Formats: sequence, structure tokens, C-alpha cells
Amino acid sequence: MPLTIKETTCEYKRSPLGIDTPHPRLSWKLESEKRGEVQTGYRIQVSAGAEKFDEPLWDSGRVESEASVLVPYAGPELRSRTRYYYRVKAWGRDGTESAWSETAWWEAALLSADEWQANWIGADPAVLDPDDEASPLLRKTFELDGEIASARIYATAAGLYELYLNGERVGEDLMAPGWTSYAKRLQYQTYDVTHSLSQGINALGIALGNGWYKSELAKKNNRYGNRRAALLQLHVLFADGSEQVVVTDPSWKASTGGIRFSEIYHGETFDARLEPAEWRTAEFDDSTWRAATAAEPGTGRLVAQENWPVRVTERLLPVALLRTPAGDTVLDYGQNLVGRVRLRPNVPAGTTIRLRHAEILDRDGNVYYGNLRGARQELVYTASGEAGETYAAAFTFFGFRYVQVEGYPGQDEAGLPFEAFEADVVHSDMPETGRFECSNELINRLNLNIRWGQRGNFLDVPTDCPQRDERLGWTGDAQVFVRTAAFLYQVGPFFAKWLHDLAADQHPDGGVPFVVPNVLQGHSSAAWGDAAVICPWTIYQCYGDKRLLEEQFDSMKAWVEYMRAQGEDEYLWNTGFHFGDWLGLDAKENSYIGATPKDFIATAYYAYSARLVRDAAVALGKAADVRYFGDLYHRVSDAFRREFVTPGGRLAAPTQTAHALALVFGLVEGEVKTRVARELNELVVKNDHHLTTGFVGTPYLCFALSDNGYHDTALKLLMQESYPSWLYPVKQGATTIWEHWDGVKPDGTFWSEHMNSYNHYAYGAIGDWLYRRVVGLDAGDGGTAYRDIRIAPLFGGSDLSFAAATLESPYGTIHSGWRRADDEIALDVALPAGTSATVRLPAADVARILIDGKPADASEDAAVLHAGEGFVELRIGSGRYVLTCPA
Repeated sequence: MPLTIKETTCEYKRSPLGIDTPHPRLSWKLESEKRGEVQTGYRIQVSAGAEKFDEPLWDSGRVESEASVLVPYAGPELRSRTRYYYRVKAWGRDGTESAWSETAWWEAALLSADEWQANWIGADPAVLDPDDEASPLLRKTFELDGEIASARIYATAAGLYELYLNGERVGEDLMAPGWTSYAKRLQYQTYDVTHSLSQGINALGIALGNGWYKSELAKKNNRYGNRRAALLQLHVLFADGSEQVVVTDPSWKASTGGIRFSEIYHGETFDARLEPAEWRTAEFDDSTWRAATAAEPGTGRLVAQENWPVRVTERLLPVALLRTPAGDTVLDYGQNLVGRVRLRPNVPAGTTIRLRHAEILDRDGNVYYGNLRGARQELVYTASGEAGETYAAAFTFFGFRYVQVEGYPGQDEAGLPFEAFEADVVHSDMPETGRFECSNELINRLNLNIRWGQRGNFLDVPTDCPQRDERLGWTGDAQVFVRTAAFLYQVGPFFAKWLHDLAADQHPDGGVPFVVPNVLQGHSSAAWGDAAVICPWTIYQCYGDKRLLEEQFDSMKAWVEYMRAQGEDEYLWNTGFHFGDWLGLDAKENSYIGATPKDFIATAYYAYSARLVRDAAVALGKAADVRYFGDLYHRVSDAFRREFVTPGGRLAAPTQTAHALALVFGLVEGEVKTRVARELNELVVKNDHHLTTGFVGTPYLCFALSDNGYHDTALKLLMQESYPSWLYPVKQGATTIWEHWDGVKPDGTFWSEHMNSYNHYAYGAIGDWLYRRVVGLDAGDGGTAYRDIRIAPLFGGSDLSFAAATLESPYGTIHSGWRRADDEIALDVALPAGTSATVRLPAADVARILIDGKPADASEDAAVLHAGEGFVELRIGSGRYVLTCPA
């Protein structure tokens, strides 16, 4: 049975172009038909060419280790703008040796700031006033003489940019260079343009948009600066070894084109008649263009692209054409999505088409724009009349299911050609990793809504919503959803980039902004600022990313120290502003904040974050920090119990959220824990199996019930179809997660226009419970990145007859799925090579458990860890198993 390596990655990505880490980390996945296969050793070779492994730059030799995830390169110092090829082989448990993996590569970008020769340029302010909304165009022609061996462009912008070479768009990335804490960090991108160049005259073109840099973020214009600018460096290597470098400098020309307006909230205006014909090509006459001028955008350190790039990931045609009672012509895409419409109009020159984007219809069937607040969310396009013209917004995005069309000729009589209005779904192009399904179609739709919510809001930063005049990287939303996110998609690079910005924007005293990148005044609410701790710890757990944990450790400590410095009692946090249990349904009238006391929530999170920092210190081998934060955790926990638990063992706050936090954060023990769990169950049952929790309590509510003997109650909460519940929006036709449980009320009216997003992923955190408790696919305690796995489904009553989940983990594909039939439950489990799992099943004794039809206690592939007290635990290695137990 051969041992094979089926997939290699570098820094999470397959053959990444343009990274700037000096010690890239390599990962690989093993495949074997043998049960219980583990890696006992590996060997890595790195060379300067795909055929040069006989003279490698670095050969690790055989390393006796089970490590196969994020193994650092340890060879000679890397050179900028150099491609490195690598391959891996491994040895298995019985000495089996794999063949070499397929050759893969990574390419270094610019490893030193000194290597930037380019200068920032923009349109001359005397010609294009910075307050003019028209987008600048920049271009330069240059001549190449010689056979081209390779060519790379390194580019970025203050604002957003699209890059063209000899008339063709370079790359597929959108909304580049992304949104960072501009004053401290700015991403740049690398493009391979070897085959886009030719000997003779060539032309580079750059179109610039406002983007987040110059947008109206948080109701302030020119948020980071008022002048859009570009920075570009092209390196051309010739076959004879010589090199030519083309850079942005005042020799470039500047003008304006068809984009007359582009803004994150409001949309884009494009007049195709004003777009200079062939301006991107060498043949274009730019004699009337003005010279570009130097710019100083005030951006910080340049870093190579960290995040997954934003791209078009799917295309959808409308599913229906609606004529509303108000007389509007509206396209329905059948799904609330984030992206843009690609127009393919066949209309006369000068025809102006207006597309207005919205999420929902009102109860009369008219398009509802109220919840957009100040965001216009519209595309205005004036046609050139040329055959085959097409356009999609370049520098903005829209959150929508419905598009109101105005100005398309004949739309009132003949309708609209759907193919002329195809929707591009746009988000960070994260690989999909997790799948879930069960016997209840409403829950399946809920899970699909969670997935769409993540896609729409993970657009370079984890935004709270993609449609209204907000779209900010709220820390609280990110931390409650991060574990769900890491199941559905590969979010390692996504959160690494965002957390680096969190640390960059963190206050000197350790306070954490409400949003990252920070464009608001406030900071440091409990449960929001705790993203500084919870997110890096979760990414470490899910992907084994120890480097990120190390990079963020000072930020994590600083946040906990900030909490310690608040108030008179250093072990209680009872001062300052807090969002509390935001949007909790037990709030007082006309309040957004739930009934759980803010100091209860703040102190609970204080203890939780102190514990996680202690655990991070253990993982990083920082003994002094282990002692310090371990002691702090115990002192805060003791203070919490003195302050919020009565001598009789009752919580001082009689809310669902308070009970859920106390249980999940481990702040109550023994008989008190038993009582708190029982009273939480009573609170839910007495409320007719409805929740009252907000942003803070909802992610933990079902965990608190299921983990303390009340899984049936948790299932009834999940299955609840009436308001408030997860399935109420599904029954109302939701295709994403709502911000409010009653975003649409039973009578068809809406919640307040002030804050009513229909694509707001926070309550989608229930997905984490579905995957880890209902299906039972969870990480164990014996390692990170799912090397150690726990399969412990909670079957509950008869509400579900089957549930299954599949996760593409760093080690390979994990599957857990169970099905109930008559008086038996069958559990199907698959584990990748290099992993093992503890499987927990309900049974009076091990004799009632079968593996592949044979008694478990006689199996050569399983070890019995526990039998009795109503459950059996088995230990199994990699491979596929079918286990059965009594229902």
C-alpha cells in the first residue's frame, strides 16, 4: 500500500507568487490506504530550478518527525525576485517510503525596502483637482530590445488600482491592494507578465479609484488621504542575463477616462463615450495627456500580499423579472449576494442605464432601500453604442438580491435580456474546506445562508455588512464567527492579514478599536476587543499557525493588560463603555443592549482572554508568561464568582447570556455549575424554547446546553421556526443571515431602518455548534490543525435522522456522518493519514459497539479508552470506519 504525498503548499497557498517572508513554511498531505498510517520522517529539497534537485540549495536530509504542517524553510538566505522549487518525501509507520511529491514552487517578492526604485505618482492636482470624483488614468510606453526570459510587476496604490499591459488586464484580482491600516502597512501585489510583453514598444496603464483610502468611510470623506496615487515597478530579465526596470515616475502621463465617480458606499458612474479608445495600448496618442506628478500618500511599510486576493468566484443570472406595484422593473437573482452586475448592453450611444441595488422587497412587493441608510449603491452607465461593449464596476461592490433597472430601452414592453445583467459574486477567494448536511432541509438552508454570509462579508476584511454605509471590520463580529469561518473556508491568510492590522491599530495602552482597520473613535469594549486574543488562538488551533500566534502574542498580552488596568479592582472590569449583549432580546425598550450586566460580560471575557493568553504562552514555551497569566486567570475567575455568584450558587444575572458565558468560559464548577446549567435550561424551556440572547450570548447558548446534559433543549432551540429563532428568517425566505431575528416581522413590516442588515454573519456562529456537536467533528486536545481529532456526535431525540460533515483539514479530508435507522445508529468516519481520533458513542458497554460489523473490543484498529457510565470511548487511527451503536 503506497504512501503518497497528494498536496503541497507554501504559506497556505499552492505555488505562491510574490511572498516576503524570509522563512516560508511548507505543508503537505499524506495519503495511504493503510489504517493507522503516520509519518515518521520527512525530507525537503529546495532548488533553483525544477530540474536542479541534484544540486539543491537546501536539503533537510531525513528528519525524524511527524510534522507536515507549516514546516519552516531552513536553508540559505533567500534572494528577492527569485523562484524556488521544492519537493517533499515522507516515511510511514513501517518504514514505507513515499515517492517525491510533485515539484512545486514559491517566488520571493521584494525582501528589502531598499529595492523599491519606483516613486509614487498621481495626476497633476492642477489638472485634476483631488476633490474631482473622476478616476485618474496613468500610462507609459517603453521599449524592450532583446529576448525576454521573465518579467514581474510589483504594484500597489493609495486607493484601488487596475493594471493593464499592452491593452490587456493584468491578473484577476479586484479591489487591490486591499484595505489595511494604511499609515502603517500597505500591501503590494506581484504579477507574472512574461508572456504579455514583446520586443519593441510596450504600454503600461493604471486606472485608479477611491477605494477605502479616499472613501466616505464612517461618514468622513478622504478618510486616509485626498489624492489617489500609484506605485509600480516592472523588472524585465532578458535571455542574456541583462535586466531592464520600468518604474512609476514623472515620465508617466495622466488623464481621466470613463469613470466619473467611484465610491465604496455609493457605487460607480461610467460614461463609455469618455473612455479614451485604446488608451491601454502602445499605439494610443497621449500627446494631449499631462505629465504625472510625484505624490506622497502617507502610507506605511510595504508588505507583499498576505490575504487571499478578492476575485469573482461565481456568476449568476437573474431568476425572475418583476414588475413592482410602484411600476419599477426589477431583476431578482434569487440570492442575496455581494459583487456587481456585468452589463452587456446592446443599446444606442448615449443611453444611460441606472442600476439600483437592494437586498429585499417590502410587503407590497416594492424594492426597499431604507436599510441602506446613506449608501446609494448604484451603477450609472452611459453606453458608447459600440458592438460588444461590456462593463462591470471596477472600484466598488454591492450587497443585493434585487436590482432595479432604469433607462434600458424597451424594458417596459419587451422586458430585459437576462444575459445582459449577469452578476459577479465577489469576495476573498478562500478555498472552500467544510461541508455540512442533515435530514432537515431548513437547517441545510440555514447552513447555506451562513456560507453566503461569510462569502459576502469576507471581502478583504471581515465586514459586519456589505450594503449600507458601514461595511467595517467590526472586531466583535469577527471573534464570535471565526471558528465557524475556519470550518467553511481556509481563512488562515485572511485572518493573519487582518490581525496584523489589529496589532498595528492597537492603542499604546493595549486598547483595541471597535473596527479594524480603525476608522472610528471608540475602542475597547469587552467581547469586541477580545478579538485580539480569540482570533489568533483560534487560527492556531485550526491551522497550527504558531508563527502567527508568536507575531500576535504581544498584542494579546497588551489587551489583557488593558483590561487589568481598568477600574479600582484589578480583577474585575466594571468601568468604561461596552456594547454589552448587543441586540439582546431581553433589552429594555428602545435599547440595543441586552439585560445581562455589562460588568458581568466584561469580567467573564477578562477571565476567558487571560486563560487563552496563558494557553498561548504554553504553546510558545514562555514559562514566565504561563505563570503570570495563569495566576491572573485564577484571580479574575475567583473575583467573578465572588461578585456574580450568590452564596447559594445562583448567578446574579438571571439571563440566558449570563448562564451561557459562565458555563462555556468555565467560570462555575461542581454543584454551582450543575445548578447554572439547570437554570439555563429552565430559562429556555420557560420561554417556549426561544432564545433571548444577542451578539454575545448567541454563539455560546447551544454549546452551554449540549455540553451540560441538555442537548435536546439545544436541538429544540435550533428547530424552532417561530420568532425569535435561527429558522424564522429561513421561513421568511432569507438567503443570508440577518442582523436582527425579526429583520422582517410576521406582518411583513421591517425592523428600524437605522440598523437592519440582511447579510450580517454574527448569528451564523451557530454553524460551529452544528459541526462540532450535532455532527461531532471536532479537534481533540492532543495537537493543533486537527492532527488529533474528536468524533463525538450528540444524537439527541428523533428530530434528526442523519447529519454529516466533511472538513478539508491541514492533514487531509476528515469526515463524520451518522444515520439513525430503527434501533441503530451508524457512524461513518474517515481520517487522513497522520491523524488519529477519539470516538465517543452512547452505549451501556463496549460490547454494544461494532466496527465494520465486528465487536469493537476485538478490533485490531481500535483501542478502548473508556466503557461505562453510559458511553464508550475508542481510539482509532487514520482510515475509514463504520461504527454502529444502539439508538
